[in-house]
Amino acid sequence: MARKFAVDPNKPFFIFDTAGDWHATMLNWYIFDARGDYIGFVRNADYDVFTRSGEWIGNLFPDGRIIRNRNADRPPLLKQLPPVPSKPKLPARAPLPPINGDLGYSRIDVLEWDPEIFKRLSDLVPDAGEE
Repeated sequence: MARKFAVDPNKPFFIFDTAGDWHATMLNWYIFDARGDYIGFVRNADYDVFTRSGEWIGNLFPDGRIIRNRNADRPPLLKQLPPVPSKPKLPARAPLPPINGDLGYSRIDVLEWDPEIFKRLSDLVPDAGEE
């Protein structure tokens, strides 16, 4: 889905929305909010982005946005989650956001569409006692 690009996992990669607001930073394939709290992770060569509970929300785009197709199916939650990382030392501020291209109608910027996606619990997570 996304164009091929390379990210150095040892350097901070800043995640923005289309408006240029900084939402998160990726470091060592983990995603942290501006306070340094762990909120998600990235997997595989397509840079699939998952919330902390294992819900897939989209793919990381070269300009720092999380993008998905408007009509994308919701896969089930991941069963094997990575271990929770320790709090990193992140930069105090993000650099200026890149200039974004138009996504067209078939794709959406996940953080523009739902800026609270990393803050809420997925509705796919079973309730206590279920499973």
